[in-house]
Amino acid sequence: MEPVLIVLVVLVVVAFIALIKTIQVIPQASAAIVERFGRYTRTLNAGLNIVVPFIDRVRNRIDLREQVVPFPPQPVITQDNLVVNIDTVIYYQVTDPRAATYEVASYIQAIEQLTVTTLRNIIGSMDLESTLTSREVINAGLRGVLDEATGKWGIRVNRVELKAIEPPTSIQDSMEKQMRADRDKRAAILTAEGQRQAQILKAEGEKQADVLRAEGEAQAAVLRADGEAAAIRTVFEAIHDGDADQKLLAYQYLQTLPELAKGDSNKLWIIPSEVGDALKGLGGAFTGLTGNGGGVNGGAVAAPSVPAAAPAATQVPLDPAAGPRPVDIDKGSARPRVDPAREYRKIDPE
Repeated sequence: MEPVLIVLVVLVVVAFIALIKTIQVIPQASAAIVERFGRYTRTLNAGLNIVVPFIDRVRNRIDLREQVVPFPPQPVITQDNLVVNIDTVIYYQVTDPRAATYEVASYIQAIEQLTVTTLRNIIGSMDLESTLTSREVINAGLRGVLDEATGKWGIRVNRVELKAIEPPTSIQDSMEKQMRADRDKRAAILTAEGQRQAQILKAEGEKQADVLRAEGEAQAAVLRADGEAAAIRTVFEAIHDGDADQKLLAYQYLQTLPELAKGDSNKLWIIPSEVGDALKGLGGAFTGLTGNGGGVNGGAVAAPSVPAAAPAATQVPLDPAAGPRPVDIDKGSARPRVDPAREYRKIDPE
C-alpha cells in the first residue's frame, strides 16, 4: 500500500503543478511572450490564458504602460569647444512585445546609447548660447531620431526632455557677470527713460499752467479795465447829472491836497496853474454866503473879507534852510505866473 500511496501523492502534486502552469493570469496593460520548445508561439494578453504545461513556457512579461527613464549626465562638446553636462529624460511605451523581446537584447540600454550619440551630434553643431536657448529644437531632434530608430524594436518614444544643461564653472561665472551687466544696463536705461518722461510731463504741466495763468491774468485785466471804465463812466454821469460848478470842484480839490502831502517819502508835489482860479472861486463863494446879508440875525454879523493878496502871500519853501520863497498865483501880479509843470519841494517835518 505504501508504494501506491506514494505514487498517488506524486501524481497529485504533478497534476497540481501542471494545473498551475496551464493557467496564466496576465495583469491589465501587460503582455507575455510564450515559447514552445524555445520558439515564439504567441503573445498572451491581459486576462486568463491557458498554455500547455511543460511544453509552452512564458519567457517574458512586458509592461505596456508608458515608462519614464532618466539617464545620468553625459558630457557633450559644443561647437565652440565647451564641455557641458546634459541630463535627459525619455518617455517611451512598448507597442510590440514580440519585437521588444526579439529585435533588441535590452531596449533600455539601446535607447540610452542612442540618446547619447544623437545628443552629441545635435549639440556638436550648436554653440553654447544656442544650446542654452534651443531646448525645444534639441528635444524635437532627439525625438525624431529615437522614434525612427526604435520603431523596429516595438518602442514608441513619446517625449524627450533635457532635464539640465550644466556649462563649466568658469563659463557660469562669466554668464552671471554678463547677465548682471545686462540687467544693470536695462535698469539704467529704464531709469533714464523714466526721468525723461517725468521732465517732459513736468514741462508740459508748467507750460499749461503758464498758459492758464496768462489767460486768467488777461481776463482779470479785461474785467478790471471794464470795472474801472464803468466806475469812471458812473462818476462822470453823476457829476454831469448833478451839474457841478467850479466851486464844488475847487472844494474837492482842496480836500485832495492833504492826501498828496501824506507820507514821509513824499519830498515834492506839483501845484497846477489852475489852483489860483480855484482859490478865487472858493473865496468868492464864501464872500457871497457871508457878506451879502447872509448872517443869521439879519446881517448883524459881518463876514470877514478874503484879502485879495492872500494867494500871493502863500509860500511853499524849496528848502528849509533857504527860507520861504514867495509864489505869486494871482493873475494880476507883476511877477510871472507859476508854470504848471514846476515842482515844489514839500517842507520836511524834521
